[in-house]
Amino acid sequence: MKNSFLMFLDTFLGAWRTSSLVELKKLISIDYEAREIRNGDIIDFDYKEAINGWEQGFNFTKDNNAQWNIKVVSIFPLRPNETMAVISATLVIQGENLDTANLFFQTFKRYNKNDWKLIRSYIEAGVSVVHTSDVLSTKGGVS
Repeated sequence: MKNSFLMFLDTFLGAWRTSSLVELKKLISIDYEAREIRNGDIIDFDYKEAINGWEQGFNFTKDNNAQWNIKVVSIFPLRPNETMAVISATLVIQGENLDTANLFFQTFKRYNKNDWKLIRSYIEAGVSVVHTSDVLSTKGGVS
Protein backbone atom coordinates (compact mmCIF):
# COMPACT_ATOMS: atom_id res chain seq x y z
CA MET A 1 0.00 0.00 0.00
CA LYS A 2 2.81 2.41 0.86
CA ASN A 3 4.35 2.37 -2.63
CA SER A 4 0.92 2.67 -4.21
CA PHE A 5 0.11 5.71 -2.10
CA LEU A 6 3.48 7.39 -2.66
CA MET A 7 3.11 7.00 -6.43
CA PHE A 8 -0.40 8.48 -6.20
CA LEU A 9 0.82 11.34 -3.99
CA ASP A 10 3.52 12.18 -6.55
CA THR A 11 0.81 12.36 -9.22
CA PHE A 12 -1.42 14.50 -7.00
CA LEU A 13 1.40 16.91 -6.14
CA GLY A 14 2.48 17.03 -9.79
CA ALA A 15 -1.02 18.10 -10.85
CA TRP A 16 -0.96 20.74 -8.10
CA ARG A 17 2.51 22.05 -8.99
CA THR A 18 1.60 22.39 -12.65
CA SER A 19 -1.82 23.91 -11.82
CA SER A 20 -3.57 21.21 -13.86
CA LEU A 21 -7.24 21.36 -12.94
CA VAL A 22 -8.05 18.63 -15.48
CA GLU A 23 -5.65 16.21 -13.77
CA LEU A 24 -6.56 17.24 -10.22
CA LYS A 25 -10.30 16.68 -10.82
CA LYS A 26 -9.54 13.01 -11.51
CA LEU A 27 -7.83 12.65 -8.13
CA ILE A 28 -10.57 14.08 -5.91
CA SER A 29 -13.61 12.06 -4.86
CA ILE A 30 -16.99 13.50 -5.82
CA ASP A 31 -17.91 12.82 -2.16
CA TYR A 32 -15.09 15.12 -0.99
CA GLU A 33 -15.70 17.27 2.10
CA ALA A 34 -13.49 19.94 3.60
CA ARG A 35 -13.13 22.51 6.32
CA GLU A 36 -10.94 25.58 6.03
CA ILE A 37 -9.99 27.97 8.80
CA ARG A 38 -9.12 31.42 7.47
CA ASN A 39 -8.66 34.41 9.81
CA GLY A 40 -10.52 32.47 12.51
CA ASP A 41 -13.55 31.87 10.27
CA ILE A 42 -14.71 28.31 9.57
CA ILE A 43 -15.70 27.48 6.01
CA ASP A 44 -17.09 24.05 5.08
CA PHE A 45 -17.25 23.04 1.43
CA ASP A 46 -17.74 20.11 -0.91
CA TYR A 47 -16.36 18.81 -4.22
CA LYS A 48 -17.98 21.42 -6.45
CA GLU A 49 -16.84 24.32 -4.26
CA ALA A 50 -13.36 22.80 -3.95
CA ILE A 51 -12.96 22.54 -7.71
CA ASN A 52 -14.02 26.18 -8.01
CA GLY A 53 -11.41 27.13 -5.38
CA TRP A 54 -8.65 25.14 -7.11
CA GLU A 55 -9.59 26.78 -10.41
CA GLN A 56 -9.32 30.27 -8.87
CA GLY A 57 -5.97 29.40 -7.27
CA PHE A 58 -4.59 27.93 -10.48
CA ASN A 59 -5.76 30.93 -12.51
CA PHE A 60 -4.09 33.28 -10.01
CA THR A 61 -0.88 31.24 -10.27
CA LYS A 62 -0.89 31.34 -14.06
CA ASP A 63 -1.90 35.03 -14.28
CA ASN A 64 0.94 36.01 -11.92
CA ASN A 65 3.55 33.67 -13.43
CA ALA A 66 3.89 32.11 -9.97
CA GLN A 67 5.04 28.70 -8.84
CA TRP A 68 3.85 26.47 -6.03
CA ASN A 69 6.22 25.71 -3.17
CA ILE A 70 4.77 22.47 -1.79
CA LYS A 71 6.28 20.37 0.96
CA VAL A 72 5.03 17.13 2.45
CA VAL A 73 5.41 17.55 6.20
CA SER A 74 4.34 14.06 7.20
CA ILE A 75 2.37 11.00 6.12
CA PHE A 76 0.18 8.95 8.48
CA PRO A 77 -1.62 5.69 7.74
CA LEU A 78 -5.09 6.11 9.30
CA ARG A 79 -6.81 2.87 8.32
CA PRO A 80 -5.94 -0.01 5.98
CA ASN A 81 -7.38 1.96 3.04
CA GLU A 82 -6.84 5.57 4.21
CA THR A 83 -3.73 7.72 4.53
CA MET A 84 -3.29 11.31 5.63
CA ALA A 85 -0.65 13.63 4.21
CA VAL A 86 0.15 16.92 5.91
CA ILE A 87 1.21 19.39 3.23
CA SER A 88 2.49 22.95 3.40
CA ALA A 89 1.86 25.08 0.32
CA THR A 90 2.72 28.65 -0.56
CA LEU A 91 3.29 30.60 -3.74
CA VAL A 92 6.51 31.96 -5.13
CA ILE A 93 5.91 35.13 -7.15
CA GLN A 94 8.83 36.72 -9.01
CA GLY A 95 11.23 34.57 -7.00
CA GLU A 96 9.80 35.63 -3.64
CA ASN A 97 7.89 33.33 -1.27
CA LEU A 98 4.68 34.76 0.12
CA ASP A 99 4.72 35.48 3.86
CA THR A 100 1.94 32.96 4.49
CA ALA A 101 1.30 29.33 3.69
CA ASN A 102 -1.63 26.98 3.93
CA LEU A 103 -1.37 23.75 5.89
CA PHE A 104 -3.40 20.94 4.36
CA PHE A 105 -4.34 17.83 6.33
CA GLN A 106 -5.41 15.70 3.35
CA THR A 107 -7.06 12.31 3.78
CA PHE A 108 -6.85 9.97 0.81
CA LYS A 109 -8.76 6.72 0.37
CA ARG A 110 -7.82 3.68 -1.69
CA TYR A 111 -10.80 2.24 -3.52
CA ASN A 112 -9.04 -0.42 -5.57
CA LYS A 113 -5.46 -1.66 -5.81
CA ASN A 114 -4.04 1.69 -6.99
CA ASP A 115 -7.13 3.90 -7.21
CA TRP A 116 -6.62 6.63 -4.60
CA LYS A 117 -8.79 9.73 -4.21
CA LEU A 118 -8.70 12.76 -1.94
CA ILE A 119 -11.78 12.41 0.30
CA ARG A 120 -11.34 14.95 3.13
CA SER A 121 -9.32 18.05 3.96
CA TYR A 122 -8.77 20.24 6.94
CA ILE A 123 -6.96 23.43 5.95
CA GLU A 124 -5.34 26.10 8.10
CA ALA A 125 -5.06 29.04 5.71
CA GLY A 126 -2.76 32.04 6.01
CA VAL A 127 -0.30 30.53 8.48
CA SER A 128 2.92 32.49 8.92
CA VAL A 129 5.72 30.97 6.86
CA VAL A 130 8.02 31.49 9.86
CA HIS A 131 5.91 29.03 11.86
CA THR A 132 5.70 26.43 9.09
CA SER A 133 9.42 26.64 8.30
CA ASP A 134 10.18 25.80 11.96
CA VAL A 135 8.10 22.65 11.63
CA LEU A 136 9.53 21.70 8.25
CA SER A 137 13.12 22.16 9.36
CA THR A 138 12.65 20.01 12.49
CA LYS A 139 10.58 17.32 10.77
CA GLY A 140 12.55 17.22 7.53
CA GLY A 141 9.67 18.00 5.16
CA VAL A 142 9.81 16.29 1.79
CA SER A 143 9.55 18.47 -1.32
